[in-house]
Amino acid sequence: MALRGVWQLQKLVVNYCDWGGSSRGIRSFMEAHLPAFKEKNPHLEVVAEVVCGQHPNLKGIYKNHNERVVCVRNLPPEEILLQATRLRNSLGRKVVKLRTRHVTKRPSVQGTWTTELKM
Repeated sequence: MALRGVWQLQKLVVNYCDWGGSSRGIRSFMEAHLPAFKEKNPHLEVVAEVVCGQHPNLKGIYKNHNERVVCVRNLPPEEILLQATRLRNSLGRKVVKLRTRHVTKRPSVQGTWTTELKM
């Protein structure tokens, strides 16, 4: 996703094994879909790394120095393209869990409203 007109994904690293069965989908993805993906995203640096004996994954490195790793073990090439597109479209921010469902600067004095009022 672009933040203020700048794409946040800086580098996409494709890790795969050249003989493993779980990397079959990513090898066909690299032949069929990766060249077109590179052409559509000229701002993105795409690096393919051979890692023998490991399951394949996609690693996104963002401009804010965060990384996201997505395992693409035994996925078809279309699903891998979808995962690469999701990495490109995300901002790379860490997921923050909220403590409550209601976020407000001034909490209610009476408490949270519910539909079950007891009189």
